[in-house]
Amino acid sequence: MAVINYLRISLLSAWIGTAVYFSAVVAPNVFGVLRSFGLTNANEIAGTIVTRTLSVVNISGFILGLLLLILTLALRKRYGRPSFVVQLVLMIIVAGATGLGEWVIAARMRLLRAAMHGQIDQVAPTDPAHMAFAALHGYSVAALGTAMMAAILVILLMISSRGKEIPFLKK
Repeated sequence: MAVINYLRISLLSAWIGTAVYFSAVVAPNVFGVLRSFGLTNANEIAGTIVTRTLSVVNISGFILGLLLLILTLALRKRYGRPSFVVQLVLMIIVAGATGLGEWVIAARMRLLRAAMHGQIDQVAPTDPAHMAFAALHGYSVAALGTAMMAAILVILLMISSRGKEIPFLKK
């Protein structure tokens, strides 16, 4: 069982690293580099690259979340009930937030971009479609951030409880 737990921690840590790298390095740099060329459609091109990359992050988070949810169920006797329940909830959050980010939020963003005919750079920021797109972008960031925080918390919980009750939940 220790090998499975180590595998869970390693996989989740790798996904968090990927998500952090995407958020802190890839997305801002793609926009920055393309904007530096002064292209009229730099945001559209950068958005397409970022959308495709985010799709990989979200789908891998969803699949990993489901896989680790199953493994958490397999390890239920290793942890006390409170720790087990919290781990299940956190893994559901990881899978749910990444699934929501990909198949609801990003899907709507793609539809809005298509409705703007690839001209998001030329659409006024006050245009309802542009405003809806900006709001969805905020939800997308929040969904990924929520999944990342849940993943970090479950890793900390797996490491700290190692077969014991959660100290602050003990009576």
